[in-house]
Amino acid sequence: MSALEVVAVGLLATEQDRGRLGLLDQGVGVSGPADRASAALANRLVANAPDAALVEVLFGGLAVRAHGAALVAATGAYAPLLVTSAGGSARTAAMYELIALAHGDVLQLGAPSSGLRTYLAVRGGADVPPVLGSRSTDTLAGLGPAPLAVGALLPIGAAVDGEPSVDAVAPPWGGGTRAADAAPPAAVLEALLGPRDDWFTAEALSTLRTGVFAVSPASDRVGVRLEGPAPLERAIARELPSEPVATGSLQVPAGGHPIVFLADHPVTGGYPVIAVLTEASIDRAAQLAPGALVRFRLAR
Repeated sequence: MSALEVVAVGLLATEQDRGRLGLLDQGVGVSGPADRASAALANRLVANAPDAALVEVLFGGLAVRAHGAALVAATGAYAPLLVTSAGGSARTAAMYELIALAHGDVLQLGAPSSGLRTYLAVRGGADVPPVLGSRSTDTLAGLGPAPLAVGALLPIGAAVDGEPSVDAVAPPWGGGTRAADAAPPAAVLEALLGPRDDWFTAEALSTLRTGVFAVSPASDRVGVRLEGPAPLERAIARELPSEPVATGSLQVPAGGHPIVFLADHPVTGGYPVIAVLTEASIDRAAQLAPGALVRFRLAR
């Protein structure tokens, strides 16, 4: 059996596929990759089926050993890659390229130079048992496979969709450079106001439109917690009955500092949602490291 053996784990590495679709009415969240575009690109590079499971790696630190030959690709947060053979020789590998692993090769992911989450796909997919129709690890609900641990074996399945058509793709971001000592620009997240923007004061909406927010270290796969220049104050003080919330919702708890809901968010919430991010901005939010700066571009 071909497999990837986990020989090192950093902060967190989980298995993800497209998630548990169609179960929201039963109180089961979708989960899946936090950065869906990067995960889909990794699977396309190795010509996997769209629902093949891969590994989401939080800030590097993962190392896997190939049992049998394997073809892999890494996308998302830009991490240095090193392949060490069974004989001890080492070579560097590149993100967004096909990487051929021979039996015994160890692939190591270093800490990203930019971004937060890296996606590692293996041709055929990680063939772990599904739970409620998905191989995704939901860290909030505790559903799916446990987070990866040293010694775990990921069997390589047969979830392929033809043959790889390219050896490499360009990273999906623009060019440009900045001085090494220059502050990084604030990421821009696009969002649609509502459904509960009328629960907030005009000053709160102005802060959301013009303010710069910082990503809190307390962020995780449930949500990106933001610390703004001022709390977003409510115009309506009463409590809101729990209602469904979507991935990308910008929920504002009682303290006034918003949270961008990511893949493992709860399916309902009792705090008002002031805006909802666009699909592309959800993926950008998933790559924001603690301390990163954020601005919002709001429609309506």
